[in-house]
Amino acid sequence: MNRGRCIRLRGRIPLKGPLLRPPTAPPDGYTLLMGSNSTVSVAPSLYPKNPYHPVRDFSPVSLVAFTPFVLVAHPSVPAKTVKQLIVLAKSKPGLLTMASGGTGSSNHLVGELFQSLTGAKFTHIPYKGAAPAGVDLMAGHVDLLFDQLATSVGPIKSGKFHALAVASKTRSAAVPEVPTMAESGVQNYEVLNITGVLAPANTPAEIIGKLNAATLKVLSQPLVKERFAAIALDARGSTPGEFSAYIREDFAKWSKVVKDANIKVD
Repeated sequence: MNRGRCIRLRGRIPLKGPLLRPPTAPPDGYTLLMGSNSTVSVAPSLYPKNPYHPVRDFSPVSLVAFTPFVLVAHPSVPAKTVKQLIVLAKSKPGLLTMASGGTGSSNHLVGELFQSLTGAKFTHIPYKGAAPAGVDLMAGHVDLLFDQLATSVGPIKSGKFHALAVASKTRSAAVPEVPTMAESGVQNYEVLNITGVLAPANTPAEIIGKLNAATLKVLSQPLVKERFAAIALDARGSTPGEFSAYIREDFAKWSKVVKDANIKVD
């Protein structure tokens, strides 16, 4: 869940100050945000003083792509399926260690949601980023990681990670042998990392419509789909209304996870 990037389509205007700030650009269609779950869902849920609201301060244009989260383990972990993992975690609470990119990171929140749904209990080991967490998982210093498939597909295919399940409704074409969480007995656990285009609030509907049409046209091109698929991303657009509904639902989901798990960050 990388932080979004502000893109100025007309001229070069350097970004200054913190990224997490209220959008102040004119709603003219020339300043857009390439946002992700961290921008529109997680940060507003996690930081009480976050200076913008994901619903109030943006006009969604279209989803662009998504990749599911995947539960991966070091090959030495005796549980080879999700069901076996849950049994082991319940029989010995806290025995298994769960790495993350840091307290409040997407890896952490996705893992907390899994524990709340299954009753499993892991020991959370936060790192300063998902990359070092993945490195220590490869080395066997930790047991588990909930990671984006796009970044874990390489270690999965090389055998450095054992993939237990993907958190999408259907299996991923990138790793078709890996079952879904639903197939593994965990229902209502669809967790995707999405990327989408947003404009400032109050951008006229006519402008949003033109931007949406242009985005969908690009995403429909076979070469674009192939390039996304090569890195385990599914290129898929949406209507502005569908993206808006997704933001509302995702924001509500992660706000509840943060509250229920009592996650605090400095």
